[in-house]
Amino acid sequence: MSILVDDDTRVVVQGITGGEGKFHTGQMTAYGTNVVAGAVPGKGGQEVDGIPVYDTVRGAAREEDANAAVVFVPPAFAADAVMEALDSPVDLVVAITEGIPQQDMAMVNKRLSEVDTQLIGPNCPGIITPGEAKLGILPGNIFSDGDVGLVSRSGTLTYQVVDNLTQRGIGQTTAIGIGGDPIIGTDFVDALEHFENDPDTKAVAMCGEIGGEDEEEAARFIGEHMDTPVAGFIAGRTAPPGKRMGHAGAIVSGGGGAGTAESKIQALNDAGVPVGDTPDEVADHIEDFL
Repeated sequence: MSILVDDDTRVVVQGITGGEGKFHTGQMTAYGTNVVAGAVPGKGGQEVDGIPVYDTVRGAAREEDANAAVVFVPPAFAADAVMEALDSPVDLVVAITEGIPQQDMAMVNKRLSEVDTQLIGPNCPGIITPGEAKLGILPGNIFSDGDVGLVSRSGTLTYQVVDNLTQRGIGQTTAIGIGGDPIIGTDFVDALEHFENDPDTKAVAMCGEIGGEDEEEAARFIGEHMDTPVAGFIAGRTAPPGKRMGHAGAIVSGGGGAGTAESKIQALNDAGVPVGDTPDEVADHIEDFL
Protein backbone atom coordinates (compact mmCIF):
# COMPACT_ATOMS: atom_id res chain seq x y z
CA MET A 1 0.00 0.00 0.00
CA SER A 2 0.93 3.66 0.24
CA ILE A 3 -0.27 6.85 1.86
CA LEU A 4 -1.93 9.87 0.27
CA VAL A 5 -0.94 9.21 -3.38
CA ASP A 6 -1.02 6.17 -5.65
CA ASP A 7 -1.65 5.24 -9.26
CA ASP A 8 -5.29 6.36 -8.94
CA THR A 9 -4.26 9.94 -8.05
CA ARG A 10 -5.38 12.42 -10.72
CA VAL A 11 -3.38 15.63 -10.61
CA VAL A 12 -4.02 19.23 -11.65
CA VAL A 13 -0.91 21.43 -11.86
CA GLN A 14 -1.38 25.06 -10.86
CA GLY A 15 1.06 27.21 -12.81
CA ILE A 16 1.53 24.63 -15.55
CA THR A 17 2.27 27.28 -18.21
CA GLY A 18 5.25 28.69 -16.30
CA GLY A 19 8.80 27.42 -16.74
CA GLU A 20 8.98 25.44 -13.49
CA GLY A 21 5.44 24.15 -13.80
CA LYS A 22 5.90 22.97 -17.37
CA PHE A 23 9.27 21.34 -16.70
CA HIS A 24 8.19 19.43 -13.62
CA THR A 25 4.88 18.44 -15.18
CA GLY A 26 6.96 16.71 -17.85
CA GLN A 27 9.02 15.01 -15.16
CA MET A 28 5.93 13.88 -13.29
CA THR A 29 4.20 12.48 -16.37
CA ALA A 30 7.41 10.73 -17.46
CA TYR A 31 7.46 9.02 -14.06
CA GLY A 32 3.92 7.79 -14.64
CA THR A 33 1.94 10.29 -12.59
CA ASN A 34 -1.55 10.82 -13.96
CA VAL A 35 -1.47 14.58 -14.61
CA VAL A 36 -4.88 15.27 -16.08
CA ALA A 37 -5.05 19.08 -16.18
CA GLY A 38 -3.44 22.42 -15.52
CA ALA A 39 -5.00 25.47 -13.90
CA VAL A 40 -3.91 29.03 -14.72
CA PRO A 41 -6.26 32.05 -14.54
CA GLY A 42 -6.84 33.45 -18.02
CA LYS A 43 -5.17 30.50 -19.77
CA GLY A 44 -8.21 28.25 -19.98
CA GLY A 45 -8.57 26.48 -23.32
CA GLN A 46 -4.83 26.14 -23.90
CA GLU A 47 -2.84 22.90 -23.76
CA VAL A 48 0.61 22.09 -22.41
CA ASP A 49 2.06 18.99 -24.05
CA GLY A 50 -1.45 17.70 -24.64
CA ILE A 51 -2.65 18.45 -21.09
CA PRO A 52 -5.74 20.71 -21.03
CA VAL A 53 -5.50 23.97 -19.10
CA TYR A 54 -8.44 25.44 -17.17
CA ASP A 55 -8.94 28.84 -15.60
CA THR A 56 -9.65 27.37 -12.16
CA VAL A 57 -8.83 24.30 -10.10
CA ARG A 58 -12.54 23.74 -9.54
CA GLY A 59 -13.13 23.63 -13.28
CA ALA A 60 -10.21 21.24 -13.80
CA ALA A 61 -11.38 18.97 -10.98
CA ARG A 62 -14.92 18.94 -12.31
CA GLU A 63 -14.03 18.26 -15.95
CA GLU A 64 -11.07 15.91 -15.43
CA ASP A 65 -12.02 14.28 -12.11
CA ALA A 66 -8.81 15.53 -10.49
CA ASN A 67 -8.37 14.77 -6.79
CA ALA A 68 -4.95 16.38 -6.10
CA ALA A 69 -3.26 19.68 -6.95
CA VAL A 70 0.41 20.65 -7.17
CA VAL A 71 1.31 24.33 -6.84
CA PHE A 72 4.10 25.78 -9.00
CA VAL A 73 3.15 29.44 -8.55
CA PRO A 74 5.45 32.40 -7.68
CA PRO A 75 5.58 33.29 -3.95
CA ALA A 76 3.49 36.47 -4.18
CA PHE A 77 0.55 34.53 -5.61
CA ALA A 78 1.11 31.05 -4.19
CA ALA A 79 -1.03 31.42 -1.07
CA ASP A 80 -3.98 32.48 -3.20
CA ALA A 81 -3.38 29.43 -5.40
CA VAL A 82 -3.35 27.16 -2.34
CA MET A 83 -6.55 28.78 -1.03
CA GLU A 84 -8.20 28.20 -4.39
CA ALA A 85 -7.22 24.53 -4.29
CA LEU A 86 -8.48 24.19 -0.72
CA ASP A 87 -11.84 25.54 -1.86
CA SER A 88 -12.07 23.01 -4.71
CA PRO A 89 -13.05 19.33 -4.53
CA VAL A 90 -9.51 17.91 -4.25
CA ASP A 91 -8.26 15.81 -1.35
CA LEU A 92 -4.58 16.78 -1.42
CA VAL A 93 -2.62 19.95 -2.23
CA VAL A 94 1.17 19.92 -2.60
CA ALA A 95 2.76 23.39 -2.48
CA ILE A 96 6.30 23.36 -3.87
CA THR A 97 6.80 27.14 -3.85
CA GLU A 98 9.54 28.57 -1.64
CA GLY A 99 9.38 32.04 -0.09
CA ILE A 100 5.65 32.39 0.61
CA PRO A 101 5.24 35.16 3.22
CA GLN A 102 4.45 33.85 6.70
CA GLN A 103 1.48 36.19 6.99
CA ASP A 104 0.00 34.62 3.86
CA MET A 105 0.59 31.13 5.25
CA ALA A 106 -1.09 32.08 8.52
CA MET A 107 -4.27 32.75 6.56
CA VAL A 108 -3.87 29.47 4.68
CA ASN A 109 -3.39 27.66 7.98
CA LYS A 110 -6.65 29.09 9.30
CA ARG A 111 -8.47 27.92 6.19
CA LEU A 112 -6.94 24.45 6.55
CA SER A 113 -8.66 24.06 9.90
CA GLU A 114 -12.01 24.51 8.16
CA VAL A 115 -11.64 21.94 5.35
CA ASP A 116 -10.82 18.25 4.98
CA THR A 117 -8.17 18.78 2.30
CA GLN A 118 -4.59 17.91 3.29
CA LEU A 119 -1.75 20.32 2.43
CA ILE A 120 1.88 19.26 2.02
CA GLY A 121 4.36 22.13 2.07
CA PRO A 122 5.06 24.83 1.16
CA ASN A 123 8.80 24.96 0.40
CA CYS A 124 8.94 21.21 0.02
CA PRO A 125 9.97 18.64 -2.62
CA GLY A 126 6.58 16.93 -2.53
CA ILE A 127 5.50 13.32 -2.13
CA ILE A 128 6.19 10.07 -3.98
CA THR A 129 4.85 6.55 -3.90
CA PRO A 130 7.54 4.67 -5.85
CA GLY A 131 6.38 3.16 -9.10
CA GLU A 132 2.95 4.79 -8.85
CA ALA A 133 3.00 8.58 -8.60
CA LYS A 134 5.17 11.53 -7.67
CA LEU A 135 3.81 15.00 -7.00
CA GLY A 136 6.59 17.58 -6.91
CA ILE A 137 10.27 17.71 -7.74
CA LEU A 138 11.68 14.53 -6.19
CA PRO A 139 14.18 12.58 -8.36
CA GLY A 140 12.16 9.46 -9.05
CA ASN A 141 15.12 7.34 -10.14
CA ILE A 142 16.50 6.94 -6.60
CA PHE A 143 13.28 5.54 -5.15
CA SER A 144 12.16 1.91 -5.16
CA ASP A 145 8.96 0.34 -3.92
CA GLY A 146 9.05 -1.46 -0.60
CA ASP A 147 7.88 -1.29 3.00
CA VAL A 148 9.64 1.71 4.60
CA GLY A 149 7.96 5.10 4.97
CA LEU A 150 9.99 8.30 5.08
CA VAL A 151 9.14 11.80 6.29
CA SER A 152 11.61 14.69 6.24
CA ARG A 153 11.85 18.45 6.62
CA SER A 154 14.75 18.60 4.19
CA GLY A 155 14.54 17.73 0.50
CA THR A 156 18.20 16.91 -0.03
CA LEU A 157 18.33 14.91 3.20
CA THR A 158 15.34 12.95 1.93
CA TYR A 159 17.28 12.05 -1.20
CA GLN A 160 20.37 11.05 0.76
CA VAL A 161 18.53 8.72 3.13
CA VAL A 162 16.40 7.22 0.36
CA ASP A 163 19.45 6.56 -1.79
CA ASN A 164 21.14 4.84 1.15
CA LEU A 165 18.06 2.66 1.63
CA THR A 166 17.66 1.85 -2.05
CA GLN A 167 21.33 0.92 -2.39
CA ARG A 168 20.75 -1.69 0.33
CA GLY A 169 17.71 -3.08 -1.45
CA ILE A 170 15.30 -1.45 1.01
CA GLY A 171 12.32 0.08 -0.82
CA GLN A 172 9.80 2.66 0.28
CA THR A 173 6.00 2.75 0.59
CA THR A 174 5.78 6.54 0.38
CA ALA A 175 8.23 9.38 1.01
CA ILE A 176 7.06 12.86 2.05
CA GLY A 177 9.05 16.07 2.20
CA ILE A 178 7.00 18.24 4.54
CA GLY A 179 9.05 21.42 4.08
CA GLY A 180 11.15 23.53 6.39
CA ASP A 181 9.10 26.72 6.72
CA PRO A 182 7.76 27.78 10.15
CA ILE A 183 4.15 27.40 8.95
CA ILE A 184 3.38 24.27 6.96
CA GLY A 185 0.43 21.99 6.36
CA THR A 186 1.30 18.35 7.02
CA ASP A 187 3.71 17.98 9.94
CA PHE A 188 5.63 15.03 11.35
CA VAL A 189 2.74 13.83 13.50
CA ASP A 190 0.31 13.88 10.57
CA ALA A 191 2.68 11.85 8.39
CA LEU A 192 3.59 9.42 11.18
CA GLU A 193 -0.09 8.78 11.88
CA HIS A 194 -0.65 7.91 8.21
CA PHE A 195 2.29 5.52 8.24
CA GLU A 196 1.15 3.91 11.50
CA ASN A 197 -2.23 3.22 9.88
CA ASP A 198 -0.70 1.74 6.73
CA PRO A 199 -0.38 -2.05 7.17
CA ASP A 200 2.35 -2.27 4.52
CA THR A 201 4.69 0.24 6.18
CA LYS A 202 6.94 -1.87 8.41
CA ALA A 203 9.31 0.90 9.53
CA VAL A 204 9.66 4.67 9.21
CA ALA A 205 12.65 6.94 8.70
CA MET A 206 12.14 10.44 10.13
CA CYS A 207 14.60 13.19 9.22
CA GLY A 208 14.41 16.39 11.22
CA GLU A 209 16.57 19.43 11.83
CA ILE A 210 17.18 22.13 14.39
CA GLY A 211 14.56 24.81 15.06
CA GLY A 212 11.01 24.61 16.34
CA GLU A 213 9.51 21.83 18.41
CA ASP A 214 8.00 19.59 15.72
CA GLU A 215 10.46 16.76 16.34
CA GLU A 216 9.79 16.84 20.09
CA GLU A 217 6.06 16.66 19.38
CA ALA A 218 6.69 13.78 16.98
CA ALA A 219 8.66 11.98 19.68
CA ARG A 220 5.71 12.27 22.07
CA PHE A 221 3.37 10.88 19.41
CA ILE A 222 5.71 7.98 18.64
CA GLY A 223 6.03 7.08 22.31
CA GLU A 224 2.30 7.19 22.95
CA HIS A 225 0.70 5.98 19.71
CA MET A 226 3.07 4.09 17.40
CA ASP A 227 3.88 0.40 17.18
CA THR A 228 5.69 0.81 13.85
CA PRO A 229 9.42 1.27 14.59
CA VAL A 230 10.96 4.64 13.72
CA ALA A 231 14.59 5.61 13.12
CA GLY A 232 15.64 9.26 13.15
CA PHE A 233 18.22 11.76 12.02
CA ILE A 234 18.62 15.38 13.14
CA ALA A 235 20.54 17.80 10.93
CA GLY A 236 22.28 20.91 12.22
CA ARG A 237 24.07 19.67 15.32
CA THR A 238 26.93 22.14 14.89
CA ALA A 239 24.81 25.17 13.94
CA PRO A 240 25.47 28.28 16.10
CA PRO A 241 22.48 29.55 18.16
CA GLY A 242 20.45 32.36 16.63
CA LYS A 243 21.67 31.79 13.08
CA ARG A 244 19.41 30.86 10.21
CA MET A 245 20.71 27.66 8.64
CA GLY A 246 19.07 27.00 5.28
CA HIS A 247 15.40 26.70 6.14
CA ALA A 248 13.34 29.53 7.56
CA GLY A 249 12.30 27.17 10.34
CA ALA A 250 15.85 26.09 11.17
CA ILE A 251 16.57 28.75 13.78
CA VAL A 252 17.56 27.89 17.32
CA SER A 253 16.91 30.49 19.98
CA GLY A 254 19.67 31.18 22.48
CA GLY A 255 19.61 29.71 25.94
CA GLY A 256 19.19 26.04 25.00
CA GLY A 257 16.00 24.09 25.53
CA ALA A 258 13.61 22.94 22.81
CA GLY A 259 14.71 23.41 19.23
CA THR A 260 18.31 22.31 19.67
CA ALA A 261 19.66 19.16 18.10
CA GLU A 262 20.39 17.80 21.57
CA SER A 263 16.80 18.29 22.80
CA LYS A 264 15.37 16.63 19.70
CA ILE A 265 17.74 13.66 19.89
CA GLN A 266 17.01 13.21 23.59
CA ALA A 267 13.25 13.34 23.03
CA LEU A 268 13.47 10.76 20.25
CA ASN A 269 15.74 8.49 22.29
CA ASP A 270 13.31 8.73 25.22
CA ALA A 271 10.55 7.55 22.85
CA GLY A 272 12.63 4.54 21.82
CA VAL A 273 13.76 6.02 18.50
CA PRO A 274 17.41 5.37 17.57
CA VAL A 275 18.97 8.47 16.00
CA GLY A 276 21.78 8.06 13.50
CA ASP A 277 24.86 10.27 13.56
CA THR A 278 24.87 10.13 9.75
CA PRO A 279 22.21 9.44 7.11
CA ASP A 280 23.85 6.08 6.46
CA GLU A 281 23.35 5.13 10.11
CA VAL A 282 19.63 5.75 9.66
CA ALA A 283 19.67 3.01 7.04
CA ASP A 284 21.55 0.79 9.53
CA HIS A 285 18.73 1.22 12.07
CA ILE A 286 16.04 0.62 9.46
CA GLU A 287 17.81 -2.54 8.35
CA ASP A 288 17.84 -3.73 11.97
CA PHE A 289 14.04 -3.30 12.16
CA LEU A 290 13.24 -5.37 9.07
